[in-house]
Amino acid sequence: MLLQVRDVAKRYGSRTVLEEATAAFGEGMRVGVLGRNGAGKSTLCRILAGEEEPDAGEVTRARDLRLGVLEQHDPWRPGETVMGFLRRRTGLEEWICGRAAARFALQGLLGDPVDALPGGFRTRVKLAALAAADPEFLVLDEPTNFLDLATLLLLERFLGGFRGGALVVSHDREFLKRTCDHTLDVERGRLTLFPGGVEEFLAFREEREEWARRTNTAVAAKKAQLKAFIDRFRAKNTKATQAKSKAKEMARLRTIRIEHALPTARIRIPDAEERRGVALELEDLEIGYPDRAVASGIRLSIERGARVAVVGDNGQGKTTLLRTLAGDLEPRAGRVRRGHEVEAAVYAQHVYSTLDPRDTVLSHLERGAPFGQTRQDALDMAGAFLFPGDDVLKPVSVLSGGERARLCLAGLLLRRRPLLLLDEPTNHLDFETVEALAEALARFRGTVVFISHDRTFVSRVATEVLEVDGGRVRRRSGDYGDYVEDLDRRVRAALEAPAGGGGARRRGAGARDWEERKRRRSDLARARADLGEAEEATTRLEAEKRRLQDAVAADPSDPEPYRRLYEVDLELQRAEEAWLDAQARIERLSAET
Repeated sequence: MLLQVRDVAKRYGSRTVLEEATAAFGEGMRVGVLGRNGAGKSTLCRILAGEEEPDAGEVTRARDLRLGVLEQHDPWRPGETVMGFLRRRTGLEEWICGRAAARFALQGLLGDPVDALPGGFRTRVKLAALAAADPEFLVLDEPTNFLDLATLLLLERFLGGFRGGALVVSHDREFLKRTCDHTLDVERGRLTLFPGGVEEFLAFREEREEWARRTNTAVAAKKAQLKAFIDRFRAKNTKATQAKSKAKEMARLRTIRIEHALPTARIRIPDAEERRGVALELEDLEIGYPDRAVASGIRLSIERGARVAVVGDNGQGKTTLLRTLAGDLEPRAGRVRRGHEVEAAVYAQHVYSTLDPRDTVLSHLERGAPFGQTRQDALDMAGAFLFPGDDVLKPVSVLSGGERARLCLAGLLLRRRPLLLLDEPTNHLDFETVEALAEALARFRGTVVFISHDRTFVSRVATEVLEVDGGRVRRRSGDYGDYVEDLDRRVRAALEAPAGGGGARRRGAGARDWEERKRRRSDLARARADLGEAEEATTRLEAEKRRLQDAVAADPSDPEPYRRLYEVDLELQRAEEAWLDAQARIERLSAET
């Protein structure tokens, strides 16, 4: 076992988050964590990482455990390059950092400032730093939040080839299905570790509850049968002994305790007036900011009733497009024309942080409700989003991030707008609420334009796909599954590409002369071959060095391992220098080609 928690308790004031929490995580276990908002998932991660101490119980870590934790903040210095950050952060040699960067398609960006990269690439840099340190166990708390799909696919591939263990908190069902072979359920302060993936666990939990219900029904029927026998025959001398035996049998019967089911969001979006025709018309639209254009030449129409997923890498302009459709940003050119009486309700990425802390749940909902809505309408919507009874009187200032996100969505849907513009609506929502929101949007008869990287959510909601990429916005043929397959092929190509690929910008226009281009391609192929040979030699020599070190430790009197160890160190140094030289040639030649 690498990590173990035993009878751990954690309280914040009067609120108990974890109580008698017990679980053990071993080598190679990939554990997906499920649980409601506020159940204690993030608290458990912080305790395992050593960032918080439990109030009771104990946490045991294997001696010299190399634990990797994905940081939530940006740890690089202003202007620090990718390679500079990786070397400073890990303390490792350049060739090791370069190899880790290549696992996240950062080959051509090693000399770029980290803070100048798009958000998805900055997350890749953090992941590369994590990979370079060669951890034995990873603690990843919501790693998929705000990730673009390309980076999420890269993270999936990394975890698929990672030899260590991992604890992964995510509401992305597809991500957990693809990366985890165990499931940890955090509920009512306790932990349940299941030896199977998320789909198997959910099926097991449903079957277990159904079995318990059937068992209790059978026990109740048996008790009624025994009681009827006892009541009929206990007064008769000839049956008294038999009646006593039946009474003992009835006393031994036990029902299975079934915990009262936790409340689940039951979202119903109030129907907007159903119309036909065009909801949005984009005419020669150019979007962006006063100092720069993000995308141009956008010509398309969105029909009423469509549910359109806006996809693309972070930094390409998805949010800029949505803000322009909402009227929050003025078009740089062209125009957005809405259909008759098509009013929009907008959910922005960080809208939950703009709530007035002096509001209560109820006052926030009532203030945003349109004319004609009753207090009961607001109370019904609050209940649907898990604010029942007196919870509507809670001040916003005490709500968790997930509760604030639910409140924002509740207020948005209460407005009865025929057009919903949603930017990452599933972030900070728990697993069950994401499923309920997907089901509600799939039934909604209005128009939805939304951004999300949660594949299960998008697959259930979207009827159309718009891709924002390279300064263009285009409607894709096929469905969302086709887009994911296409992106996965591009990710594989980026991983296999030399430095300069994987989303890196081409530097220089290349030689015009055909003979010069041919020579450079030949040199580039030779450099790639040299890089591969250097990597193979490094891997072989590192393995031999470990074997020799073990031999020296086993028999210090034998001089032969010492002699060979000295030779291996020299060969390893030459192999590392060859790797750096080949990497430098690849970067130079890729920029020139």
